Amino acid sequence: MSNDGKQATLIKDLTVGSVPKTLAVFAMPMVFANLLQTAYNMVDMVVVGQFLGSVGLSAVSIGAAILHMLTYLAMGFSTASQVIVSQFVGAGDRKSVSRAIGTSLTFVLLCSFFITAVVLAIIDIVLHLLNTPAEAYFNARQYVLVCSVGLFFIFGYNLVSAILRGMGDSRRPLVFIAIAAVTNLILDLLFIAVFHMDVFGAALATVAGQAVSFITSIAYLYKKRKAFGFDFKPRSFKPDRDILRRLLKLGIPVCIQNTAIGFSMIFVSSFINAYGVVASAVTGIGDKLALVPAVIASSLSTSGAAMIGQCLGAGKMERIPKIIRFSLLANITFALLLSAITVFLPLKVFGLFTSDSKVLEMSLTYVACAVHCYFAFALRAPFFALIYGTGQSKLNLWVGILDGVICRIGLALFLGIVIGMGVRGFWYGSALAGYVPFLVGFAYYISGKWKTKRLLVKS
Repeated sequence: MSNDGKQATLIKDLTVGSVPKTLAVFAMPMVFANLLQTAYNMVDMVVVGQFLGSVGLSAVSIGAAILHMLTYLAMGFSTASQVIVSQFVGAGDRKSVSRAIGTSLTFVLLCSFFITAVVLAIIDIVLHLLNTPAEAYFNARQYVLVCSVGLFFIFGYNLVSAILRGMGDSRRPLVFIAIAAVTNLILDLLFIAVFHMDVFGAALATVAGQAVSFITSIAYLYKKRKAFGFDFKPRSFKPDRDILRRLLKLGIPVCIQNTAIGFSMIFVSSFINAYGVVASAVTGIGDKLALVPAVIASSLSTSGAAMIGQCLGAGKMERIPKIIRFSLLANITFALLLSAITVFLPLKVFGLFTSDSKVLEMSLTYVACAVHCYFAFALRAPFFALIYGTGQSKLNLWVGILDGVICRIGLALFLGIVIGMGVRGFWYGSALAGYVPFLVGFAYYISGKWKTKRLLVKS
């Protein structure tokens, strides 16, 4: 088989066929992959909660919140890489796809080293600003330190998966994350239940899982290097100035958006942590539950963005509204199902993480807030796909500022302190702010401005 023929089997055209079928077939492996990622993230909380109690839950909750904000940076540039790759694929420019891979790998992995150094330097300052409960401080610090050292693998996995999705391959990332999830589960039980390594063991298992996943994904890219047109020679990793400019143009606003949202969530958590380890533990469990609709929404959003990027590159604009409508229907269906389970079986759901009676009692007051989180993710996902797929970097930036800085922090402080709702006010403020991206994205969609958006690959 010729090199072009091999490429055709790996780089898939997402601009043909029935939109619902194409999106479903492309998105489902990503949904399963992200659900595995969610299970991967939840395993730490479940094992720690069952073996270490509310103090351990509080430590992992705080540490995971910091780790998630750092991961948002990786996702920002990974999303930018996916958009660029998908538009090059849609335009049929295979040489530029290779240049985009090399530039993205070099830039993103170098960023991981820089961010690790920053975290190691300021970790104590951050934990104090977060009002980390004294009894959870040591464990939270250990969790963050270990995970920050492993950012290279976390950034690398997210980037390689995004590159593959930009090429139309959503199945390989499923395999990679399945390997990570199984590795994490085995090591969590081994390190915590057998070797009694406590929260340090949970963090070590998390990093080990990501490391195995990243190494496997790189090995796959290397094995298929001829088909992808990326030869892995040192010269191929040299950043291309034009590609880097496009990566920064789209990636920086997305990173600012993601970081603003992550910062706002940490800011709100700092007030919640002041209410003690029980409130911190409930919030941590709630955050993990929200990962389920979040990853489903993210899967459909990322899949939709790849399809929209390719449709934009191929000039097939008429398919874009169909992509958004089907994604919206699928997301709302998932949100309804998750809401029903949480509303009717709250103690069963929260009981998966802990048997602490105080945590379970407080968790009942969190149920309505959880439902708002589910629907906020569902409604905004299709419009994020449109914003990402069209490379609308400025709008990404404004969404981050409105959602993360103005609305989440503003509503949380207003409801929690001004209205006097206490910890529930901070929960609801954070949840209700999640609807802001939907309102902005829907306004962008009905404006029709996306129809005249210039391609990033032609800028």
